[in-house]
Amino acid sequence: MNKSVLNRTVSELLRRSGSEVTVKFQSYFPGGRLIGGKYVMNTHSVTMYTEVIKQQCLQLFGSLDLVNEYFAVVFAHELGHAADTNLPKLCDELDSCADDAKRKEIALQIEENAWNNAMSWIMDIDPAMISIIVDQSLEAYREELAPVTA
Repeated sequence: MNKSVLNRTVSELLRRSGSEVTVKFQSYFPGGRLIGGKYVMNTHSVTMYTEVIKQQCLQLFGSLDLVNEYFAVVFAHELGHAADTNLPKLCDELDSCADDAKRKEIALQIEENAWNNAMSWIMDIDPAMISIIVDQSLEAYREELAPVTA
């Protein structure tokens, strides 16, 4: 991934979103999990994990042909968290919730809100590609809420 292309993508999505988040790049998310980006509310910053983005793109699409678009979609999602006016309240609810099922519902709502916010900023990217990324992103949250059937 070309750094100048990433910087142009970041600048354009910041412009579209109107966000003033601080953006940082690192190669990998600490701890080895395959997390492509992370929004931190108390610092109003997004860190994008570029090598993880490549790994995720390879896993999902089988090549790096779409890696720049993949990066844009993931970054837009992180900006979606930053734009979520309900995020502080949802995070407080998540922190104080003792009910496991309710915690999972809140976590899913946080992710869905971010995706909903992001969609208007990535209208120029193939909707089928976006749909695959969103479905993959939300799959674990939805599976945890799915009723267990024998």
